[in-house]
Amino acid sequence: MTCLRRLASLCALGAAICLPLMTMAEDTDPYQWLEEVQGERALDWVRQRNAVSLQALQARPEYPALRQQLLEVLNSSDRIPQISRFGPWFYNLWQDEQHPRGLWRRASLAEYQKPKPQWHTVLDLDALGAAEKENWVFAGANCLGPAYRFCLLSLSRGGADAHVVREFDLQTLSFVDGGFQLPEAKSAVEWLDADHVYVGSDFGPGSLTDSGYPRVIKRWQRGKPLAAASIVFEGERKDVAVSVHVDRTPGFERSTFSRSLDFYNQASFLLQGEQLVKLELPSDMQEQFWGARLLLQPRSDWQVNGRSYAAGSLLLADAAAFLKGQRKFQILFSPTPTRSLAGYTLTRDQVILNISDQVASRLEEWDLAGASPQHRKIAAPFPGTLSLAGLHDSELPVDDLADRYLVNYADFLTPDTLYLARAGSDQRSALKSREPKFDAQGMRAEQYFAQSADGTQVPYFVVWPAGAKLDGKNPTLLYGYGGFEVSMQPWYSGGFGRAWYGRGGVLVLANIRGGGEFGPNWHQAAVKADKQRSYDDFIAVAEDLIARKITTPLHLGIMGGSNGGLLVGATFVQRPDLFNAVVCQVPLLDMQRYHRLLAGASWMAEYGDPDQADEWSFISKYSPYQNVKAGVKYPKPLFTTSTRDDRVHPGHARKMAAKMLAQGHELLYYENIEGGHGGAADNAQRATLQALEYSYLWQQLGL
Repeated sequence: MTCLRRLASLCALGAAICLPLMTMAEDTDPYQWLEEVQGERALDWVRQRNAVSLQALQARPEYPALRQQLLEVLNSSDRIPQISRFGPWFYNLWQDEQHPRGLWRRASLAEYQKPKPQWHTVLDLDALGAAEKENWVFAGANCLGPAYRFCLLSLSRGGADAHVVREFDLQTLSFVDGGFQLPEAKSAVEWLDADHVYVGSDFGPGSLTDSGYPRVIKRWQRGKPLAAASIVFEGERKDVAVSVHVDRTPGFERSTFSRSLDFYNQASFLLQGEQLVKLELPSDMQEQFWGARLLLQPRSDWQVNGRSYAAGSLLLADAAAFLKGQRKFQILFSPTPTRSLAGYTLTRDQVILNISDQVASRLEEWDLAGASPQHRKIAAPFPGTLSLAGLHDSELPVDDLADRYLVNYADFLTPDTLYLARAGSDQRSALKSREPKFDAQGMRAEQYFAQSADGTQVPYFVVWPAGAKLDGKNPTLLYGYGGFEVSMQPWYSGGFGRAWYGRGGVLVLANIRGGGEFGPNWHQAAVKADKQRSYDDFIAVAEDLIARKITTPLHLGIMGGSNGGLLVGATFVQRPDLFNAVVCQVPLLDMQRYHRLLAGASWMAEYGDPDQADEWSFISKYSPYQNVKAGVKYPKPLFTTSTRDDRVHPGHARKMAAKMLAQGHELLYYENIEGGHGGAADNAQRATLQALEYSYLWQQLGL
């Protein structure tokens, strides 16, 4: 370690010295061969570890019943079908036991409201996969309004982020012969009109960013080869990606292009004629054109035209006036220490605000139809989590859905209910409700606060099973994320209910810094040099659980995925004395090489650049792979990942497991061959993975 520190100090002399030295240090990694995702040696290692874990966990007495109960929840017919509107139809992807990859189907809103709607199948993914001998996973549809006949369908092999794109006809329910098609890549496509699309994809050398996303956007004409498409926008290799959005609102047609400079900063350009005009906004500003209006969300405090607007605000401007240089804004939302904007949705003339108030949802509305904006609070279920989706289609003539929106409510013990609401009124009608998946009688959910190392009060929720006592003996699972301004809010989970608190386990959800529960400042307090604050907050919650006698280290486990996998990885390495179980899902763990693996370079705004000596100096202190040691008593972790995850490289979990095994530590490892970043491609795979995780937790934490 002394040598590495001396090498790192030399790196401060300049990048020309730094990069070769870092490469020399990395070459000493004896497990780097596990980064070969499809390498036969690496896959042999995976198969061997899978066999050990499956044998150990599937032999557990609770495993068969757990898997069956979880599969019943995942395949239950009373699940609320999630819908997207394309013209008069509402589309849904439905997966169940008979259709593991799913039916893409549609119904009218009137039909959808019925207890048992009659759905029309648009595309059978299982039949398509069988016919084409591919393991297709549906990855989304981009449909051209206002006719909504033609769509660009994205199909992923095994759930990866990379996908093929194929044009589909919603009238004939077939793929368009000679239509727009793209080979497998992390592509982005957007309709310009019926005969032209904007496309960003892998066009060959130099067309991708260092993060593996499109660097170039072309205008592609129907019937012409992709090679003949003309470049309309370019970013730089160091950018995360480039993107384009087309607004086809009659009278306000616009094409907006953006360079994602990093995960939180962008440069946006409006295409006016053949000229790209840069929008004069701070790079961390989020903008949305809305007909004649413009909505802005600053992520840092913004001083303009003699006024100051707080980070996390929502501002309204006249779009035409703004483009002419006017800087006059109506404040639609301003944050407080306990209130932040979780999101908003739009109707024809209203903005519906979704506000997080101490991590519980409240709704407010601005009506912009009149001469001056009118504000009111909306009576809605509380406390819990509300999510919104507007139904207004700006490309269509005004219809009876122009002022309608969907509201979903759930909390830890209350199943989801989906409502159809109308702007200007508190009245809403229930469209769909889930049946309870576990007996919640005697259970309760409470909110507590823990004091972190720097004195910050960190909220967390505790879901109590029936009959639990403050005796320190409760099997307790602490879940967290703490990154990328993602909020952890209460949710209803039939899986957790059946497999965990329905069996006597306590669930804890931590709202640590790095997340978005209290707006941009809560997130920015735990990035780069301050990332350790996320781990300090998580540790503080764990210590508070023990101090309150909710549990003890013998019965306390932690779980997290992706950035949350890094969270639990860093936490158990730093404080192995606090935990007896670790479920580390699709994690980042080798923070010296994360930026060189798949999409990792896109996250340097969150973690920092390990090739820079000053930034590696703080990353190196928490990177789990570099800090795990022989001779330390760690909890026995379970690492899970997916071979088809092309976002967070499976090499992170592979190498961490291999290194710990070589150091003499006990662990379990399971890698699904399919699944992408979600870890599973269908419900059967999800049930297997979840049953393995819960069996492991009961093995480690059960009384």
